[in-house]
This record gives sequence, C-alpha cells and structure tokens, in this order.
Amino acid sequence: MVNSSVRTANRDGLTFDVHELGPPSGDPVLLLHGFPQRGDSWHAVATRLADSGFRTLAPDQRGYSPRARPAGRGAYRLGEMADDALVVVDQLVGPAARVHLVGHDWGAAVAWRLAARHGERIRSLTAVSVPPPAAYLRSLFTTRQGLASWYVYAFQLPWLPERLLAAKGGPFSRRFVAALRRTGQSKESAQRDAAGLADPAALTAAINWYRGMFSTPPGESDPPVRVPTLFVWSDGDTALTRQSTELARRYVAGPFRYAELRGVSHWIPDEAPDQLAELILDHIGEHPA
Repeated sequence: MVNSSVRTANRDGLTFDVHELGPPSGDPVLLLHGFPQRGDSWHAVATRLADSGFRTLAPDQRGYSPRARPAGRGAYRLGEMADDALVVVDQLVGPAARVHLVGHDWGAAVAWRLAARHGERIRSLTAVSVPPPAAYLRSLFTTRQGLASWYVYAFQLPWLPERLLAAKGGPFSRRFVAALRRTGQSKESAQRDAAGLADPAALTAAINWYRGMFSTPPGESDPPVRVPTLFVWSDGDTALTRQSTELARRYVAGPFRYAELRGVSHWIPDEAPDQLAELILDHIGEHPA
C-alpha cells in the first residue's frame, strides 16, 4: 500500500484540494487534469508512479475545487491556472522545489505554460494529448483542427452550453455522459466526470476554461520550452488531430521526444494507465534529481 491523502493549497482566497499519493520522501511529480475531470482521474497512473517510489500531487484545479471557483471568464486565463499550479508546488513541496510535471488535455496546456515560463522549477515535462497553446491556436486556422474543435466555439456562448449539458432527472446528465462516451470514455469514467460537474457552478467554471482561452492579453506569448519534454498523443483522439500535434516540436528548444499510442482514445490516463506510466517513468528516469 502507498500513502494517500487529500491536502490543500491556497492562493488569493482560493483553496485547492490536492490528491497526494506515494512516499513523502519521493521525488515529486505534479499531475494536472483536463476537462471535465479532476485530480482523481490520475489515480491509476499515480498509483503506478507511487509504487515506483515517486510522490504524486494531483490538484483539483481552478473551478473544479469547490473552494476555488471564481466567477467570470477572465479568472480562467491560462496564466492563472499556471500560477495556481506553482502555488501547489510552493506550499506542498517547497518554495524552491523542482518537480516532474505531467498534464493531460487542459492540464497539458497549463503544463506547457508552466514549463515555458518557469522552467527553473521543472525537471521534466510530459504533455499528454494537447500540444503547446500557440501550436493549438495556430492549428485552429491552418488545419482541420478547426473542425474537430467545433465545441470550443460553442462553449463561447453564454448559458446555452450549461443548459444543454445540465443534469435532468438524475445525479448527472445523460446527455453529457453520452457525449463523453462518443469520444471513447468508458461508462464508469464518463459517469464519474459528469457527476463531478452536476453542480451548476462547477459546470460553468469548467466551461469558463474555454471561454477564457481567447481573453489572453494581445501580444502575450510563451518562450520556447527548454526542459526535457515528452509529448504523448493517441491516434484514436477525436479532439486533437495529428496535424496539431505535428506543430509541437517547433515550440521546444530542449530535448524532445514524441510517443504515439495506437488504438487509444483521447482519455489516455483512464484508458492506458500502464502504457502512460511506463512512458512517464522512462522519461523522468532519464532526468533524475
């Protein structure tokens, strides 16, 4: 058995719940979830990392932690989430600590930003499914990624996305579960994630991540990532196209490795935890303390 607990970190009046697994003395690995998940979506991967002696920290990010749910799309800019993640490291590991960083989906976008702007705090980066934000935005207008991301534009509308996905007659929305199942999620995972957003405030906060993505101040861009980087994509991903992932290398100035999982959907941490954990362990093993 590995040690497990739920810790908290605080920033500007917001309190984040953080799922911790593994020996307290283990090298720290920060795991960042995406939409519409929470830190517990990393449990299968975190267990494998903890069994190998690593200490994993998986926060419920802004909007997903009940006590960290500010109002307005401006509160969900990418830079805010990156600063939240850095506070988790400062308070639960140490103010000068360096961590191995792993992110999936929106968590990967946050991880790219954190590695680009605070590389001195990152030993290695593993980004899963989503390329650097600049690469993704470029792909929206230059590849068929724009068609695959139709829901991103739909989420910009006020109140309508919440109404379409809101729960009716149960603890979670059947429509939401069905939508997640169509992208490759298992029934159990889809029900878990939909139930986590049954609270209308939680659902709005999660959608605000998408609404905030186009509110970045003009001219703001990230420098190239210089930390050792592993980028993992799966060919069954219906949300991120191969064309968008092929742009990722352009935004990394340090060591870069690409790994592709065959026959796996977008939900890599849930669907292929053994494969993903093995890739992460190999990657961080090449860059020890």
